[in-house]
Amino acid sequence: MRIGVPREIKDGERRVALLPDGVGALCGAGHAVVVEHDAGAAVGFTDEAYRAAGATIAAAPDPVWSCDLVVKVKELQPPEYPRLVAGATICGFAQLGRDPALLATVLAARVRVLAFETIRDAQGVAPLLAPMSRIAGRLAPFAGALALGTDRGGSGVLLSGVDDVPGAAVVVIGAGAAGSQAALVAAALGCSVTLISRGAARLADTVAAMAANRSRVVAHTFAELGDDAFTAALEAADLVIGCVLEPGRLSPKLITREHLRAMRAGSAFVDVGIDQGGIAQTSRMTSVSAPTFVDEGVVHYAVPNMPSLVARTATLALAAAALPYVRQLAERGVARALQDDPALAAGAMVWDGVVADARLAADAGMNAVNAPWRG
Repeated sequence: MRIGVPREIKDGERRVALLPDGVGALCGAGHAVVVEHDAGAAVGFTDEAYRAAGATIAAAPDPVWSCDLVVKVKELQPPEYPRLVAGATICGFAQLGRDPALLATVLAARVRVLAFETIRDAQGVAPLLAPMSRIAGRLAPFAGALALGTDRGGSGVLLSGVDDVPGAAVVVIGAGAAGSQAALVAAALGCSVTLISRGAARLADTVAAMAANRSRVVAHTFAELGDDAFTAALEAADLVIGCVLEPGRLSPKLITREHLRAMRAGSAFVDVGIDQGGIAQTSRMTSVSAPTFVDEGVVHYAVPNMPSLVARTATLALAAAALPYVRQLAERGVARALQDDPALAAGAMVWDGVVADARLAADAGMNAVNAPWRG
Protein backbone atom coordinates (compact mmCIF):
# COMPACT_ATOMS: atom_id res chain seq x y z
CA MET A 1 0.00 0.00 0.00
CA ARG A 2 1.09 3.59 -0.66
CA ILE A 3 0.77 5.66 2.49
CA GLY A 4 0.96 9.45 2.57
CA VAL A 5 1.80 11.70 5.51
CA PRO A 6 0.99 15.38 4.83
CA ARG A 7 2.28 18.44 6.61
CA GLU A 8 -0.56 19.81 8.73
CA ILE A 9 -1.83 23.25 7.67
CA LYS A 10 -4.50 24.03 10.30
CA ASP A 11 -3.72 27.21 12.26
CA GLY A 12 -1.11 26.43 14.91
CA GLU A 13 -1.02 22.70 14.15
CA ARG A 14 2.48 21.27 14.53
CA ARG A 15 1.85 17.58 15.13
CA VAL A 16 2.61 14.82 12.63
CA ALA A 17 0.74 11.53 12.40
CA LEU A 18 3.64 9.09 11.98
CA LEU A 19 7.19 9.09 13.35
CA PRO A 20 10.28 7.91 11.47
CA ASP A 21 10.34 4.61 13.38
CA GLY A 22 6.72 3.96 12.39
CA VAL A 23 7.57 4.75 8.79
CA GLY A 24 10.47 2.33 9.06
CA ALA A 25 8.15 -0.43 10.27
CA LEU A 26 5.75 0.16 7.37
CA CYS A 27 8.50 0.31 4.78
CA GLY A 28 10.07 -2.82 6.26
CA ALA A 29 6.75 -4.60 5.69
CA GLY A 30 6.85 -3.72 2.00
CA HIS A 31 4.71 -0.60 1.92
CA ALA A 32 5.71 2.70 0.30
CA VAL A 33 5.48 5.83 2.46
CA VAL A 34 5.49 9.37 1.07
CA VAL A 35 6.08 12.15 3.61
CA GLU A 36 5.57 15.79 2.73
CA HIS A 37 8.60 18.03 3.16
CA ASP A 38 8.95 19.30 6.75
CA ALA A 39 5.90 17.34 7.96
CA GLY A 40 7.66 16.57 11.24
CA ALA A 41 10.17 19.40 11.39
CA ALA A 42 8.29 21.48 13.96
CA VAL A 43 8.49 18.65 16.50
CA GLY A 44 12.08 17.66 15.79
CA PHE A 45 11.71 14.95 13.13
CA THR A 46 13.66 15.92 10.03
CA ASP A 47 13.18 14.93 6.41
CA GLU A 48 16.51 13.14 6.69
CA ALA A 49 15.18 10.97 9.52
CA TYR A 50 12.14 9.98 7.46
CA ARG A 51 14.28 9.36 4.38
CA ALA A 52 16.62 7.15 6.41
CA ALA A 53 13.57 5.16 7.56
CA GLY A 54 12.67 4.45 3.95
CA ALA A 55 10.22 7.22 3.08
CA THR A 56 10.12 9.27 -0.08
CA ILE A 57 10.10 12.99 0.71
CA ALA A 58 7.65 14.97 -1.43
CA ALA A 59 8.51 18.61 -2.08
CA ALA A 60 4.83 19.37 -2.80
CA PRO A 61 1.54 18.00 -1.37
CA ASP A 62 0.16 16.24 -4.45
CA PRO A 63 2.25 13.03 -4.26
CA VAL A 64 1.10 12.57 -0.66
CA TRP A 65 -2.58 12.99 -1.49
CA SER A 66 -2.38 10.56 -4.42
CA CYS A 67 -1.58 7.71 -2.01
CA ASP A 68 -4.05 4.93 -1.16
CA LEU A 69 -4.03 5.81 2.53
CA VAL A 70 -3.43 9.33 3.88
CA VAL A 71 -2.65 9.51 7.59
CA LYS A 72 -2.96 12.94 9.15
CA VAL A 73 -3.78 14.59 12.47
CA LYS A 74 -6.51 17.21 12.11
CA GLU A 75 -9.60 17.48 9.94
CA LEU A 76 -9.31 18.37 6.28
CA GLN A 77 -8.77 22.06 5.57
CA PRO A 78 -10.27 23.89 2.55
CA PRO A 79 -6.95 24.06 0.63
CA GLU A 80 -6.80 20.26 0.90
CA TYR A 81 -10.26 19.63 -0.55
CA PRO A 82 -9.17 19.77 -4.22
CA ARG A 83 -6.44 17.22 -3.51
CA LEU A 84 -8.87 14.46 -2.50
CA VAL A 85 -8.79 11.40 -4.77
CA ALA A 86 -11.82 9.12 -5.11
CA GLY A 87 -11.30 5.78 -3.40
CA ALA A 88 -8.51 7.01 -1.14
CA THR A 89 -8.79 6.53 2.63
CA ILE A 90 -8.17 9.49 4.92
CA CYS A 91 -7.33 8.74 8.57
CA GLY A 92 -7.24 11.44 11.23
CA PHE A 93 -9.43 13.40 13.61
CA ALA A 94 -12.27 13.93 11.13
CA GLN A 95 -14.75 16.23 12.95
CA LEU A 96 -17.36 15.84 10.23
CA GLY A 97 -20.42 16.34 12.43
CA ARG A 98 -19.93 20.03 13.10
CA ASP A 99 -19.00 21.05 9.55
CA PRO A 100 -21.69 20.44 6.89
CA ALA A 101 -19.43 21.84 4.15
CA LEU A 102 -16.66 19.40 5.01
CA LEU A 103 -19.11 16.49 5.11
CA ALA A 104 -20.52 17.46 1.72
CA THR A 105 -17.00 17.73 0.33
CA VAL A 106 -15.86 14.25 1.38
CA LEU A 107 -19.12 12.71 0.19
CA ALA A 108 -18.81 14.38 -3.21
CA ALA A 109 -15.15 13.36 -3.47
CA ARG A 110 -16.10 9.71 -2.77
CA VAL A 111 -13.23 9.21 -0.33
CA ARG A 112 -13.28 6.95 2.70
CA VAL A 113 -12.83 8.71 6.06
CA LEU A 114 -11.76 6.89 9.22
CA ALA A 115 -12.09 9.11 12.29
CA PHE A 116 -9.49 8.69 15.00
CA GLU A 117 -11.98 10.01 17.56
CA THR A 118 -14.47 7.16 17.16
CA ILE A 119 -12.16 4.13 16.92
CA ARG A 120 -12.74 1.92 19.96
CA ASP A 121 -10.66 -0.91 21.41
CA ALA A 122 -12.08 -4.14 22.83
CA GLN A 123 -12.71 -2.42 26.19
CA GLY A 124 -14.65 0.41 24.59
CA VAL A 125 -11.84 2.92 25.15
CA ALA A 126 -10.92 5.44 22.43
CA PRO A 127 -7.17 4.71 22.16
CA LEU A 128 -6.37 7.58 19.80
CA LEU A 129 -8.68 10.21 21.27
CA ALA A 130 -7.98 9.48 24.94
CA PRO A 131 -4.32 10.61 25.08
CA MET A 132 -5.17 13.83 23.22
CA SER A 133 -8.08 14.41 25.61
CA ARG A 134 -5.82 13.91 28.61
CA ILE A 135 -3.35 16.41 27.19
CA ALA A 136 -6.10 18.94 26.47
CA GLY A 137 -7.47 18.46 29.97
CA ARG A 138 -4.09 19.10 31.56
CA LEU A 139 -3.66 22.22 29.44
CA ALA A 140 -7.16 23.57 30.14
CA PRO A 141 -6.41 25.28 33.49
CA PHE A 142 -3.42 27.02 31.90
CA ALA A 143 -5.63 28.12 29.00
CA GLY A 144 -8.01 29.44 31.65
CA ALA A 145 -5.16 31.33 33.30
CA LEU A 146 -4.46 32.97 29.93
CA ALA A 147 -8.12 33.91 29.51
CA LEU A 148 -8.34 35.37 33.02
CA GLY A 149 -5.48 37.80 32.30
CA THR A 150 -6.50 41.42 32.00
CA ASP A 151 -4.84 41.62 28.58
CA ARG A 152 -7.52 39.21 27.29
CA GLY A 153 -10.42 40.96 28.99
CA GLY A 154 -10.32 38.80 32.10
CA SER A 155 -10.71 40.06 35.63
CA GLY A 156 -7.13 39.21 36.58
CA VAL A 157 -7.55 36.20 38.85
CA LEU A 158 -4.39 34.21 39.63
CA LEU A 159 -5.40 30.55 39.65
CA SER A 160 -3.11 29.59 42.49
CA GLY A 161 -3.88 32.58 44.70
CA VAL A 162 -1.08 34.09 46.75
CA ASP A 163 -0.42 34.59 50.48
CA ASP A 164 -3.84 34.96 52.11
CA VAL A 165 -5.66 35.37 48.80
CA PRO A 166 -7.33 32.06 47.92
CA GLY A 167 -6.99 30.27 44.61
CA ALA A 168 -9.59 30.54 41.89
CA ALA A 169 -13.00 28.87 41.99
CA VAL A 170 -13.05 26.44 39.09
CA VAL A 171 -15.99 24.43 37.75
CA VAL A 172 -15.12 21.43 35.58
CA ILE A 173 -18.01 19.93 33.62
CA GLY A 174 -17.32 16.34 32.64
CA ALA A 175 -15.12 13.75 34.36
CA GLY A 176 -13.86 11.73 31.41
CA ALA A 177 -10.33 11.73 30.03
CA ALA A 178 -10.17 15.52 29.70
CA GLY A 179 -12.29 16.58 32.68
CA SER A 180 -10.53 14.35 35.19
CA GLN A 181 -7.15 15.75 34.17
CA ALA A 182 -8.40 19.34 34.22
CA ALA A 183 -9.70 18.83 37.76
CA LEU A 184 -6.47 17.19 38.93
CA VAL A 185 -4.32 20.01 37.57
CA ALA A 186 -6.59 22.79 38.87
CA ALA A 187 -6.62 21.28 42.35
CA ALA A 188 -2.84 20.86 42.31
CA LEU A 189 -2.51 24.55 41.43
CA GLY A 190 -4.47 25.47 44.55
CA CYS A 191 -7.90 26.09 43.05
CA SER A 192 -11.14 25.09 44.69
CA VAL A 193 -12.76 22.72 42.19
CA THR A 194 -16.38 21.78 41.62
CA LEU A 195 -16.49 18.71 39.39
CA ILE A 196 -19.79 17.88 37.68
CA SER A 197 -20.48 14.80 35.57
CA ARG A 198 -23.26 12.49 34.49
CA GLY A 199 -21.54 9.38 35.85
CA ALA A 200 -20.95 8.78 39.56
CA ALA A 201 -18.23 6.18 38.93
CA ARG A 202 -16.05 8.58 36.98
CA LEU A 203 -16.47 11.22 39.65
CA ALA A 204 -15.40 8.77 42.35
CA ASP A 205 -12.35 7.68 40.35
CA THR A 206 -11.24 11.25 39.78
CA VAL A 207 -11.66 12.29 43.40
CA ALA A 208 -9.80 9.17 44.55
CA ALA A 209 -6.85 10.17 42.38
CA MET A 210 -6.57 13.58 44.03
CA ALA A 211 -4.47 12.33 46.94
CA ALA A 212 -3.37 15.35 49.02
CA ASN A 213 -5.57 17.72 47.02
CA ARG A 214 -8.80 15.83 47.63
CA SER A 215 -10.08 18.44 50.08
CA ARG A 216 -10.09 21.04 47.30
CA VAL A 217 -12.63 19.14 45.20
CA VAL A 218 -16.41 18.85 45.53
CA ALA A 219 -18.00 16.38 43.10
CA HIS A 220 -21.63 16.09 41.99
CA THR A 221 -23.57 14.30 39.31
CA PHE A 222 -25.92 16.50 37.29
CA ALA A 223 -28.86 14.57 38.73
CA GLU A 224 -27.98 15.19 42.37
CA LEU A 225 -26.93 18.80 41.78
CA GLY A 226 -30.08 20.06 40.04
CA ASP A 227 -30.55 23.08 37.79
CA ASP A 228 -30.49 25.75 40.49
CA ALA A 229 -27.29 24.52 42.10
CA PHE A 230 -25.66 24.12 38.69
CA THR A 231 -26.50 27.75 37.91
CA ALA A 232 -25.18 28.86 41.30
CA ALA A 233 -21.90 27.00 40.73
CA LEU A 234 -21.39 28.78 37.41
CA GLU A 235 -22.21 32.16 38.95
CA ALA A 236 -19.57 31.65 41.66
CA ALA A 237 -16.85 30.45 39.28
CA ASP A 238 -13.80 32.36 38.17
CA LEU A 239 -13.19 29.71 35.53
CA VAL A 240 -15.47 27.12 33.92
CA ILE A 241 -13.90 24.27 31.94
CA GLY A 242 -16.21 22.31 29.64
CA CYS A 243 -15.06 18.75 28.97
CA VAL A 244 -18.22 17.04 27.77
CA LEU A 245 -17.65 15.16 24.52
CA GLU A 246 -19.59 12.46 22.76
CA PRO A 247 -17.21 11.28 20.03
CA GLY A 248 -18.86 11.37 16.64
CA ARG A 249 -21.80 13.44 17.91
CA LEU A 250 -22.39 17.15 18.34
CA SER A 251 -21.87 18.33 21.90
CA PRO A 252 -24.92 18.99 24.09
CA LYS A 253 -25.52 22.66 24.89
CA LEU A 254 -25.35 22.63 28.68
CA ILE A 255 -24.48 26.31 29.25
CA THR A 256 -26.98 28.93 28.09
CA ARG A 257 -26.54 32.63 27.47
CA GLU A 258 -28.49 33.21 30.66
CA HIS A 259 -25.91 31.20 32.60
CA LEU A 260 -23.10 33.28 31.14
CA ARG A 261 -24.85 36.59 31.83
CA ALA A 262 -25.09 35.59 35.46
CA MET A 263 -21.35 34.97 35.74
CA ARG A 264 -19.07 37.74 36.96
CA ALA A 265 -17.74 39.95 34.17
CA GLY A 266 -14.18 38.95 33.37
CA SER A 267 -14.58 35.33 34.36
CA ALA A 268 -13.43 32.70 31.85
CA PHE A 269 -14.76 29.68 30.00
CA VAL A 270 -12.54 27.07 28.33
CA ASP A 271 -14.48 24.83 25.93
CA VAL A 272 -12.28 21.76 25.46
CA GLY A 273 -14.92 19.98 23.36
CA ILE A 274 -15.22 22.74 20.77
CA ASP A 275 -14.20 20.18 18.11
CA GLN A 276 -17.77 18.88 18.25
CA GLY A 277 -19.47 22.25 18.54
CA GLY A 278 -18.88 23.06 22.21
CA ILE A 279 -21.19 22.97 25.21
CA ALA A 280 -22.30 26.62 25.40
CA GLN A 281 -24.76 28.52 23.28
CA THR A 282 -22.00 31.09 22.77
CA SER A 283 -19.37 28.56 21.74
CA ARG A 284 -17.56 29.22 18.49
CA MET A 285 -14.21 27.97 17.38
CA THR A 286 -11.10 30.08 17.86
CA SER A 287 -7.51 29.31 16.86
CA VAL A 288 -4.02 29.04 18.29
CA SER A 289 -3.16 32.44 16.82
CA ALA A 290 -6.38 34.10 18.08
CA PRO A 291 -7.51 31.94 21.01
CA THR A 292 -10.06 34.08 22.88
CA PHE A 293 -13.13 36.22 22.47
CA VAL A 294 -15.52 37.89 24.91
CA ASP A 295 -19.26 37.23 24.89
CA GLU A 296 -21.77 38.08 27.62
CA GLY A 297 -18.82 39.51 29.58
CA VAL A 298 -17.07 36.12 29.79
CA VAL A 299 -13.72 35.43 28.12
CA HIS A 300 -14.06 32.31 25.95
CA TYR A 301 -11.13 30.09 24.98
CA ALA A 302 -12.17 27.60 22.30
CA VAL A 303 -9.10 26.31 20.47
CA PRO A 304 -9.89 22.97 18.79
CA ASN A 305 -6.31 21.72 18.62
CA MET A 306 -5.03 22.47 22.11
CA PRO A 307 -2.62 19.48 22.14
CA SER A 308 -0.63 21.16 19.39
CA LEU A 309 0.53 23.67 22.00
CA VAL A 310 2.67 20.80 23.30
CA ALA A 311 3.11 19.31 19.86
CA ARG A 312 6.11 17.06 20.47
CA THR A 313 4.55 15.34 23.48
CA ALA A 314 1.25 15.04 21.66
CA THR A 315 2.91 13.67 18.52
CA LEU A 316 4.76 10.99 20.48
CA ALA A 317 1.52 9.90 22.15
CA LEU A 318 -0.64 10.01 19.03
CA ALA A 319 1.80 8.33 16.67
CA ALA A 320 2.32 5.45 19.11
CA ALA A 321 -1.44 4.94 19.36
CA ALA A 322 -2.08 5.27 15.62
CA LEU A 323 0.65 3.01 14.23
CA PRO A 324 -0.99 -0.37 15.06
CA TYR A 325 -4.17 0.68 13.23
CA VAL A 326 -2.24 2.01 10.25
CA ARG A 327 -0.40 -1.30 10.03
CA GLN A 328 -3.69 -3.19 10.08
CA LEU A 329 -5.08 -1.07 7.26
CA ALA A 330 -1.92 -1.43 5.20
CA GLU A 331 -1.41 -5.14 5.71
CA ARG A 332 -5.02 -6.31 5.24
CA GLY A 333 -6.36 -3.60 2.99
CA VAL A 334 -8.90 -1.10 4.29
CA ALA A 335 -12.09 -3.04 3.55
CA ARG A 336 -10.76 -6.32 4.98
CA ALA A 337 -9.37 -4.56 8.06
CA LEU A 338 -12.77 -3.04 8.80
CA GLN A 339 -14.49 -6.41 8.33
CA ASP A 340 -12.04 -8.11 10.67
CA ASP A 341 -11.97 -5.50 13.43
CA PRO A 342 -15.23 -3.95 14.71
CA ALA A 343 -13.22 -1.52 16.84
CA LEU A 344 -11.55 -0.13 13.74
CA ALA A 345 -14.82 -0.19 11.82
CA ALA A 346 -16.27 2.14 14.47
CA GLY A 347 -14.05 4.82 12.97
CA ALA A 348 -15.60 4.62 9.50
CA MET A 349 -17.54 7.83 8.89
CA VAL A 350 -18.05 7.97 5.12
CA TRP A 351 -17.35 5.49 2.34
CA ASP A 352 -17.47 6.15 -1.40
CA GLY A 353 -20.15 8.81 -1.25
CA VAL A 354 -22.36 7.50 1.59
CA VAL A 355 -22.46 8.09 5.33
CA ALA A 356 -21.43 4.92 7.15
CA ASP A 357 -21.88 6.08 10.75
CA ALA A 358 -25.35 6.26 12.31
CA ARG A 359 -24.38 8.99 14.79
CA LEU A 360 -23.03 11.23 12.06
CA ALA A 361 -26.09 10.56 9.91
CA ALA A 362 -28.42 11.51 12.76
CA ASP A 363 -26.65 14.83 13.35
CA ALA A 364 -26.54 15.59 9.62
CA GLY A 365 -30.14 14.57 8.93
CA MET A 366 -29.06 11.86 6.52
CA ASN A 367 -29.47 8.12 6.20
CA ALA A 368 -26.59 5.83 7.08
CA VAL A 369 -25.55 2.78 5.05
CA ASN A 370 -24.48 -0.08 7.28
CA ALA A 371 -20.95 -1.40 6.56
CA PRO A 372 -20.74 -0.33 2.90
CA TRP A 373 -17.18 -1.71 2.69
CA ARG A 374 -18.69 -5.20 2.61
CA GLY A 375 -19.77 -4.50 -0.93
